[in-house]
Amino acid sequence: MVPGMAAPVTLRTEVGDEELDLSEFESRITRGEVSPQSLVCMPAVTGERFVPACELELWQRLQDGRKAYFSRAFSLSRFPFITSAVILVNLAAFLATAEGGVMELDDMVRYGGKVGPLIFDLGELWRLFTANLLHRDGLHLGLNMFVLFNVGGMLENTYRTLDYLWLLVFSGLATMTASLFLNEAVTIGASGMVFGCLGGVVAFGLKYRSSLSAFHRSVMGDAAIPTALGLLLIGITSQGVDNWAHGGGLVAGLAAGSLMRPRLLAEGRRWWWEPALRALPSIGILMAVFFGHLVFAEFLPPTRVERDDVYGFSIHVPSTWGRGATPLGRVAWYNGLPGLGRASFAAEAVQMAEGADAMAAAHRFVEERLTPRALGVEVTRVRTESTELVRIGDRDGVRVRAVVDETSGATRLAAFFVPRGRVVYQLVFQWSAPYPRYGQVVEQMLAGVRFEEGQVLRLSRAEALLFPNSGPVLTRLGQALLDQGDAVPAAEALSVAVKTDPSNGPARVLLSRAWLSAGEVERACAAAQDAVTYAPDDAEALEAEARCELALGHPRRALLKLQTARTLEPSNKRLEDAERRLKETLPEYFGE
Repeated sequence: MVPGMAAPVTLRTEVGDEELDLSEFESRITRGEVSPQSLVCMPAVTGERFVPACELELWQRLQDGRKAYFSRAFSLSRFPFITSAVILVNLAAFLATAEGGVMELDDMVRYGGKVGPLIFDLGELWRLFTANLLHRDGLHLGLNMFVLFNVGGMLENTYRTLDYLWLLVFSGLATMTASLFLNEAVTIGASGMVFGCLGGVVAFGLKYRSSLSAFHRSVMGDAAIPTALGLLLIGITSQGVDNWAHGGGLVAGLAAGSLMRPRLLAEGRRWWWEPALRALPSIGILMAVFFGHLVFAEFLPPTRVERDDVYGFSIHVPSTWGRGATPLGRVAWYNGLPGLGRASFAAEAVQMAEGADAMAAAHRFVEERLTPRALGVEVTRVRTESTELVRIGDRDGVRVRAVVDETSGATRLAAFFVPRGRVVYQLVFQWSAPYPRYGQVVEQMLAGVRFEEGQVLRLSRAEALLFPNSGPVLTRLGQALLDQGDAVPAAEALSVAVKTDPSNGPARVLLSRAWLSAGEVERACAAAQDAVTYAPDDAEALEAEARCELALGHPRRALLKLQTARTLEPSNKRLEDAERRLKETLPEYFGE
């Protein structure tokens, strides 16, 4: 303003006249700080007279009656009953779940914490909601509820009840959803709703800053942003804090707050059903969370294919599972939970010198592996429920069902034994008994089991392509094919090996076994006799001849061959077991 010139506007207040330039006067009108009856002198318009502001065209053009009413009527003085009810629900949940004042990991899983594997594998989407009501200890609960009362109370005063509830529900679910995809740990706590409320306050303060009084601007704008950033910083610098959840809640609160209108600026109700319409988003999202598993269960869990080249099999494993360790298999995957809710899959290939026998492998597994001593100190009892024949993939197998009682609870077990050549595949599934739907996950995994060429056979094929006339190479190929149950291809490879090197005794023994496995008894016996001819003192050749005699129905001759072989190798446990089994199987021939 130029010295000596009259001010463009003079505003008469209780403390005296205030001279303003035109831009400041327009800003005050826009903010609703100039009431209709405020006396104003604008020399260019009113001369020397003071007139009510409402008579000025400028005031009429800039003034928004509803906005002015909002500026005058906005208050944070109402008691936050909804927020208090939410706090009481959290307190009741804590008292009901935190035994001894502290909630352990298994309790978090049991009572509804955010547990990724149980959501992805079993479709327990309701955990995205219930996890917001659980707290680890009293300090965790107290801090969250203190901030929620203060920040949530401001939002409850600001927005309509249904809008405020929507912000709580949306920010709570967004919190746990962000944590679900970005953090594998089990998560609980209302801090996501707290950050959602902080985001809502920040959005409101920024959006309606020009309409708020200086006090409300300082509380809901100037102070809210540093508070939100400070709490985020505390979380980042602390251990055991799910910062992804906090970030998800804050972003959700900012988004919801930027779209909602304060109760003082909301349009009046035009139809009686408008509140029900505004409640639909909250009801819809909660219905999806609590009943979504009925729709999505058949598509869960998402899986990936895992292959084991050494053993030669592939299986569909839930995508959230990682590599683990278990005494029930050499390779294993599990869902990441250490106690309640744990599920796992373990596999190995068991070599059987006498040929694959799934039932024998199952009995050996029960006797040697399914015992408290073998399974660990936490196991108190093992109850074998059934042993039955099943079909797995394109092969017949045996299934063993059992219940393993541990100090922390019961675990269901299903072990499958699939014969293939001289190998029995052992597939063992375990899951916590309180989660029976994992049984369906096991069925889905079994449906994707495929038996493929193992690494040894694949390398043997490659070697045979490089050296097609090498006796030792073809012998190794025949051995690999025989171990995998491909008897006829094994016999063909071994026949070439024998022609290439007639003195190859091991190849002739394997050739006899291959033809015997293929049901060609005469060819098998001819190969066994040739093996004995070339190596009369070879115990394996005599054993091969014994097998042929037994296949021809001459058990006494078979026993004599085995006994001769044992004199050559008296410490050979395999020959000793073969002699014992022969006597036990045919006692009428041997007087036993």
